[in-house]
Formats: sequence, structure tokens, C-alpha cells
Amino acid sequence: MKATIAPCVGGFSLSVPSVVPYAAAMNISEKLQTRCVIVGGGPAGMMAGYLLAQAGVQVAVLEKHADFNRDFRGDTIHPSTLELMHELGLLDEFLKQPHQEVRELRGVVNGQVVPISDFTRLPTRCKFIAFMPQWDFLNFLSAHAKRFPTFQLHMETEVVDLLIENGRVIGVRAKTARGELEARSDLVIGADGRHSIVQARAGLERREFGVPIDVLWMRISKKQGDPEQSFGFFQHGKLLVLLDRGDYWQCGFVIPKGGFDEIKARGLPEFQNDIVSFAGFLRDRVAELDDWSKIKLLTVQINRLRDWCREGLLCIGDSAHAMSPAGGVGINLAIQDAVATANLLGEKLRNGPVSVDDLRKVQARREWPTRLIQGMQVFIHHWIVTGRASREKRSLPLVVRLLKWFPFLRQLPARFIGLGPRPEHFRSLRRDPVS
Repeated sequence: MKATIAPCVGGFSLSVPSVVPYAAAMNISEKLQTRCVIVGGGPAGMMAGYLLAQAGVQVAVLEKHADFNRDFRGDTIHPSTLELMHELGLLDEFLKQPHQEVRELRGVVNGQVVPISDFTRLPTRCKFIAFMPQWDFLNFLSAHAKRFPTFQLHMETEVVDLLIENGRVIGVRAKTARGELEARSDLVIGADGRHSIVQARAGLERREFGVPIDVLWMRISKKQGDPEQSFGFFQHGKLLVLLDRGDYWQCGFVIPKGGFDEIKARGLPEFQNDIVSFAGFLRDRVAELDDWSKIKLLTVQINRLRDWCREGLLCIGDSAHAMSPAGGVGINLAIQDAVATANLLGEKLRNGPVSVDDLRKVQARREWPTRLIQGMQVFIHHWIVTGRASREKRSLPLVVRLLKWFPFLRQLPARFIGLGPRPEHFRSLRRDPVS
């Protein structure tokens, strides 16, 4: 069987068999050659793909799922990300997508409504957090990335291994609906999340930080008259988070790590009562949770790679540093990683390979913000949101009372959540997209 080279689009070459019998269709072997392969189409991967393509880098994003619709992805688009969308000229169109704008985060703490963060004084154009389903954000970003001739997005393409030659990563091997894909590149970026196959195959050392909680995720229908979205419902160390998804609430219930079996043993009625004890307005519909299959366990991790890179490979986002859901800051941090990657590597990568010293510059810039945020999350989960009933009997913890009494203090969590310790701004190497 002869092989032909498909026409090149934006510098890509894809080799496929010229004649393929139907029976052999699932065994097609494809080869892709490009400058950069990004594994994972989440916030870090898609943003890195967009920015690198805008800088003229040939880039292919490989996403293992057929679409971006995942129930348990975060919805928070932070002010720093909205600022980035403004810098890219996308903000006005982006804000036309269905979303909610939250200028002040409030929590219900032991039955009292307490302001937590005030975003109205941030030095950004958008002084709010936008709540938007992550699949809408990723669909928007991918649609605009596809306008650049140097960008490709391959859905249903699951990376299963790295290609390594003389100690250098030179590409990946992936499974597709058509068979096996071999993608070779000057750089592989691992952005495939906390269960990263790239990280595992590269043999990068990971440091784990003990987290005493897990989260149970579920859906409960939403009705007219329900309260507006808040930061969460706190009760003496326990937490229920409700994310507004339009016609339903995506619920996150914090439990002690490894405690799901004990909760199951108590039975569904007891669990339903636990939910109602936090959010009484759900009493008339909590019975929708009538089977344990409707309740999913999210194992919470906080970890960080010792080295984010090796020759030919860089990990960013959760692949480099898995975060707790606390504050929704993991999305913000992942996008900041992508911006730093494009800023530091874009020009060199457009013209040829980058060295491991170039890759280390990304880690050097992004590691200390990661360390700071993870340290704060570890503290929160060991001393504040533990998933266990606290012995503390005061109605409001001291830190919450301070936020209630002194409004100016709410700017501190607003900056930490909304901007992060080191917000990144894209240094344009702009290439005009195809109309």
C-alpha cells in the first residue's frame, strides 16, 4: 500500500495511506509533524495553543474526548483571565456568551451571610468573576484558535505514550478512532491534568501534599426564587458549594478523605438531610438524589513536580501542579502558566527547537506563585475546611468576623482569588488570523 503526503496547511504535514479498505479502516497509521504538540484541551492547553498559534507557531492540540462537556470542571473565569481576553481583543465577544457576573463573593457561614471578597476595586477592566460553564469557555477559545492557519485541534485523540530519542522527547503516540497517530514535534507540552499520562511517561518526580478532604459532586434542579450564587455554605469545618448551571445546581459537598463508604453506609436519606442542613431551600428536591450513581467522588489532590520539564517536554497547569478546588484558583493558575509559556517560548519556538534551559524559565517564573497558592490551600484544608465537624462553637471564626467588620479587608482575598500572586500579560507576537 502506497502512502501519500496530504496537502500542507499552515506548515503541517499529515501522512495517510492513499487507499484504505473498509475492513482495515480502524488500523490506519497517521503521522503528524509540527513545531509543538499540546496534550490536553483544558484551560492551560487551549490557551497555550491559541497564544502560540497567534505568535505564528505551528501547534496541534490533542484532546482525548469528543467534546469539552465535563460536569466536574470549574466555572470561574477570573478578572485576570478577563483582562487577558481584553488584551487579545476578544473580551466584548466573550462577554456575549451566557454567564453570570459576581462582584462580591458571599458565604453562608454557620447560618449567617458574610461578604468574603470584593472585586470592585481591582485594577482591571472587569471587576468581577464571570461564572461560565468551562465547556463554553473552551468552545469559544478553540473556535477563535482555529482561525489561525498554524493551529490544529484533534478531538478523540488520546495520547498513550511519549516518543523519546537519545533522551529527548520528540513527540507522542496517540489512539484515535481511525487507528494510531504518531505526532512528532520540537516541543511537547503536557497539559493533560492531574492524571497526566505525559507526566507519568516522562518519569518526572512529583511531591504530594496531604489533603484531608474529598468532594462529592452531584446535580440538583434549580428553581425560580433560589438564592443567587454564593461562595458556599460553611458549617463548622464542613462546606457545600453550589454552582449555577442555569437549570440546575452543580453541587460540591466536602467530606473527610476516604469517608465516602461511611456516608454510603449511613444511607441516602441521611445524606439528603446533610445537604438540606446546609441549604434548606433544596428540601423540596433533594430526593432527586435517589441513587448513589448520581453522586460522584472527586479525589482532591495537591501536588507539584520537582522539575516541570526535560529535553523536548514541558508540563503546565494541573499536569505540573494539581490544585485543590478551593477558591477556583486552579483555572487561573493554569491560564497564567499558558501565558508565561507563550511569552517565554513563542518567538524561539516559531523558528526552531527550544532548549531545556528555555523551558526551565517557565518553571522559574511560575513556581513561586504556585508554591504560595498551594501553601494557602494546604492551610485552609487542615485548619478551616476539613470536611469534619469542628469543635469550635463560636458562630463566626475570627477571620470571617474581621471580613464582616472591616470591608477594606475583603480586597485581600479578592486580589488573591481574582488576580493571583503574579498575573501574566501576553506579549504580542501577533499573526493575523484567517478571515
